[in-house]
Amino acid sequence: MAGRRLKIGLALGSGAARGWAHIGVIRALEDAGIKPDVVVGSSIGALVGAGYVSDSFDRMEEWARGIRTWDVMRLLDVRLGGGLIEGDNLMRSLKKQMGPIDIEDLSLPFAAVATDLEAGREVWLREGSLLDAVRASIAVPGLMSPVRHEERWLVDGGLTDPVPVSLCRAMGADVVIAVNLNSDLVGRHVRDLRGAAHHGIDGEGGLPEWVEGVDERWLDGRLGKWLEKRSNGAEPPGMLDVMAGSINIMQDRITRSRMAGDPPELLISPKLSQIGLLEFERAAESIQCGRDAAERAFKGSDLLPELSGESSR
Repeated sequence: MAGRRLKIGLALGSGAARGWAHIGVIRALEDAGIKPDVVVGSSIGALVGAGYVSDSFDRMEEWARGIRTWDVMRLLDVRLGGGLIEGDNLMRSLKKQMGPIDIEDLSLPFAAVATDLEAGREVWLREGSLLDAVRASIAVPGLMSPVRHEERWLVDGGLTDPVPVSLCRAMGADVVIAVNLNSDLVGRHVRDLRGAAHHGIDGEGGLPEWVEGVDERWLDGRLGKWLEKRSNGAEPPGMLDVMAGSINIMQDRITRSRMAGDPPELLISPKLSQIGLLEFERAAESIQCGRDAAERAFKGSDLLPELSGESSR
């Protein structure tokens, strides 16, 4: 690769509310003078990546930092159907941040990863509506309803490619900077988390405690029966704890396997086990964790001098 400009790819991984850490990572890259030539994302990584490549990143960060506890309930518009969350309010909010735009018209090459629910294969969304691609990529099974796209039902990209390094390379990246949000989560989802109560959570990876206090009429009168409370570690985990823990295990194993075969040149792994699956109101904390992890990775890598100022939009 000597003698020519390196093409830098940024692969943003899945991780639900922990995904705000991607904002901190991108800010650290900007401070270091590293500008990716290609951006790809899986699940929440697709959402944050879309904000970056659509030139609405500042607005997205301001919006994320401004989310409060009750905003989460409003954005998630909980209901029963293909998932507990329909996602219409969330997508309307994102449209206000990014506006209607097609992937082909973005300032940088971009792609989102989704999963074909019937075939079980990953799907690379590289054209068409940016918001539709994001909506498909974030459709966590059981939580958010799937998306119909070209005669296929699409769900969360993290099911098949939680950290899409291979997609970055397929789009021409010589050097891939990857962000793995799930490196320290396995085993955390069924512990006694009474000590975390000051954060307002029922359990790491579960729903915030404010959900349990919501009138069940907000949750269609039925969901409340599924949200079991736990008094101590001897109690069986609730539905959301089981779902979140299972997703954590699956994504951790898939990520390890895929990156063993195609490792990124620089891996950034924020420590985010304290952030629950749907705790989107903790953006400031997640963003700082992302920035800290990126700065640690830069110190341990000899790539930084080569990449700084090397790429251009």
